[in-house]
Amino acid sequence: MSLLVEMFPCLRDNYGFLLHDEASGLTATVDTPEAGPIIAALERRGWRLDYILNTHHHADHAGGNLELKDRTGCTVVGAQADAARIPGIDIGLAEGDEFMLGESRAVVLETPGHTRGHIVFHFPDEGQLFAGDTLFVMGCGRLFEGTPAEMWDSLQKLVRLPDSTRVWCAHEYTQANARFALTIEPDNLALRERAAEVDTLRAAGRPTVPSTIGREKATNPFLRPASPLLRARLAMPEESEVAVFAETRRRKDSF
Repeated sequence: MSLLVEMFPCLRDNYGFLLHDEASGLTATVDTPEAGPIIAALERRGWRLDYILNTHHHADHAGGNLELKDRTGCTVVGAQADAARIPGIDIGLAEGDEFMLGESRAVVLETPGHTRGHIVFHFPDEGQLFAGDTLFVMGCGRLFEGTPAEMWDSLQKLVRLPDSTRVWCAHEYTQANARFALTIEPDNLALRERAAEVDTLRAAGRPTVPSTIGREKATNPFLRPASPLLRARLAMPEESEVAVFAETRRRKDSF
């Protein structure tokens, strides 16, 4: 395994990610919240930018595409289904497509819900998932363009990944997500322990990203509509998982 990940803050609460394939020397950025911190990280590591891997079109994920492409000559990769909204796109990818960053292999999963054209990049051999705004630590993206059923289907693709998969999500929303999660499943011991850990990390100025699929399955209410504790709290003992997910998302939107 030869994929190095460099994470750094961008904007108010975004994270930027540089991916560097040691075997080939190729480097990609996952999304472009803003060009400055990405350029600074490249210079700090002595890397050259070869690719932009866009998860979706929102400005805090693709806003730096054109500046970086102009400055570096890099290639922009994004969802074929949303190509009209990805600035500077050169390569369009769809569900199941593979993208090679040198010798590091990414598999594309389409995860509509937050936006209709959202994709994520899974590096199965490296055990790494770059989830954009589909999955957060103890949270998920708002449903700006999709339905609860679409987002639930998208999340199921991620739940099926190995528990050890590291989840790199694009925002530091974790403390707020934990506070909400405790209102939905307060008797979840793993959640309570994780929330305390998050408070300690943030008090020390440390990031809560990455997580893992296993930790999210144990603590993220948006992945847990089958939980009897959560269902009892929502008074939804017999409803479908999609219905429970939808109600959880509705409550988070007004939290």
